[in-house]
Amino acid sequence: QVQLVESGGGLVQPGGSLRLSCVASGTRFSIYTMGWYRQAPGGQRELVATITSGGSINYADYVEGRFTTSRDNAKNTVSLQMNSLKPEDTAVYYCNAHHPLLSNKYNYWGQGTQVTVSS
Repeated sequence: QVQLVESGGGLVQPGGSLRLSCVASGTRFSIYTMGWYRQAPGGQRELVATITSGGSINYADYVEGRFTTSRDNAKNTVSLQMNSLKPEDTAVYYCNAHHPLLSNKYNYWGQGTQVTVSS
């Protein structure tokens, strides 16, 4: 079992920055692929970024160049630095952990943290 706890959400003006963090416990964090997803009101949950145990990163087109994800396996944490935020980035952001080979069995979500981009 994996527990994920996000932090760092809040209200920010367009063009501003926020940094989200996710702390994992209860498993061998280093082998899991970690991801960030978001869900806007009335919308579906969508991919923001993923980072594998080896550090390979994938970004959604709509955040490429503005968001940066990183992980610290020694601290069981993954972070999402969000710059040049836009109103359309407003959503609940979720941390995800899944086993790279057994994602159907080992797939976990945090409780989410609200990000609101508004003037």
